[in-house]
Amino acid sequence: MADSVHNNHHQKRPHAIFIAYPLQGHVIPSVHLAIKLASRGFKITFINTHSIHHQTSKAQPDSGSDPFAYVRESSGLDIDYTTVSDGLPLEFDRSLNHDQFMASLLHVFSAHAEEVVGKVVKSSADITPVTCIIADTFFVWPSKIAKKFGLLYVSFWTEPALVFTLYYHLDLLRKNGHFACQDVREDTIDYVPGVRAIEPKDMTSFLQETDTTSVCHHIIFNAFKDARGAHFHLCNTVQEIEAETISALQSKTPFYAIGPIFPSKFNKNIVATSLWSESDCTQWLNTRPQDSVLYVSFGSYAHVSKKDIIEIANGLLLSRVNFVWVLRPDIVSSNDAEPLPAGFREQVKDRAIIIPWCSQKAVLAHPAIGGFLTHCGWNSTLESIWCSVPMLCFPLLTDQFTNRKLVVDDWKIGINLCDRRAVSKEEVSEKINRLMDGKSRDEYRKAVVKVKKTLEDASTPNGSSEKNMDNFIKALKAKM
Repeated sequence: MADSVHNNHHQKRPHAIFIAYPLQGHVIPSVHLAIKLASRGFKITFINTHSIHHQTSKAQPDSGSDPFAYVRESSGLDIDYTTVSDGLPLEFDRSLNHDQFMASLLHVFSAHAEEVVGKVVKSSADITPVTCIIADTFFVWPSKIAKKFGLLYVSFWTEPALVFTLYYHLDLLRKNGHFACQDVREDTIDYVPGVRAIEPKDMTSFLQETDTTSVCHHIIFNAFKDARGAHFHLCNTVQEIEAETISALQSKTPFYAIGPIFPSKFNKNIVATSLWSESDCTQWLNTRPQDSVLYVSFGSYAHVSKKDIIEIANGLLLSRVNFVWVLRPDIVSSNDAEPLPAGFREQVKDRAIIIPWCSQKAVLAHPAIGGFLTHCGWNSTLESIWCSVPMLCFPLLTDQFTNRKLVVDDWKIGINLCDRRAVSKEEVSEKINRLMDGKSRDEYRKAVVKVKKTLEDASTPNGSSEKNMDNFIKALKAKM
């Protein structure tokens, strides 16, 4: 009798194998979601690739061999940690050889993932049996591997619901001639369920390209085929800011908006997630007036052309604003050590600080920051809103064009820098000043404060995201 009671107890407790996509912008929300689920009673086995683990350990040397050790000891959370090969050698430059890296994720990684899932399933069978795999929607294999081991598959989407629904309805875009055909239509798209209207230029970069044979296209096609086998979708967004899109999706598939997924203390990272070591510019920011500093960062992943970097630098020079510029070492290419114009650092040294990487949340939360020149990555967008910082949008790749549409057109909390054409220093300077000065500044600030309130409300115990999380856990347990 005692035995069967014991077993029942364990059956009621979900054990998730959580596999994070091996890119900075995906690892961050995955780690925080894992902690959130563990604090709701889940047992989590978290899996990073060797490469991500190697980079985060190098960037934060005191994080040790297990980034979750601290939360396990301080909060008693049940999180195991292990790593797996992505199929490439550890020291391979994944930034410089991007397509080869993506090809490995498309063709090779699943074999390593399957092996590690098998091992975890076997080793925990008598303790807390594995009930589900939580994996990034962009993986092409989770539903197949989940099926093989008799597990539930929870797909985790780290971008807005709008982007999810565009990929989910690829066939519709194809059928209507807006994607992957000879003469692609350029008129407004108004037939995607839950999307009132979207211009082709506001779709993700992959949906705007005429050549649809790239490795990234294959990943998207295969991932969204696989995603139809997911039992649940979790999305790092908020019901109220994408209401129509989300309810249209919910009529087709179990889709839960549970964002924004941040650590419980917004700018205190208790788990090492950064791939580069962070420079601290707090001292410098402390000497600047409130709302007077522009924060400039183009994220962790996409590259910027040397020409654009030079125009942006000269625009910053013309604008005369104070700024913090995060200039990733490989922003143009791993082969280009100094992309800035000659003499630029010297010219701005009294009103600027240029650093290779930083704790973005800590910078955005600083009272001196008054605007964000951003590539519109989804984490950056949510963090900027959370800190009530309006945005100047310079999207580069993937979902960033669609995120910009949400920021500029739907929520009106930012300005568009340029539409996929060469950027000019005059335009950069003029738009920085529009964002940072006078009446227009106050309007953007007011608007972003309103959206921030929506995000905050969703995160309260009675808010939509917390309720959606409760409903997801209930539904998952019912299916176990």
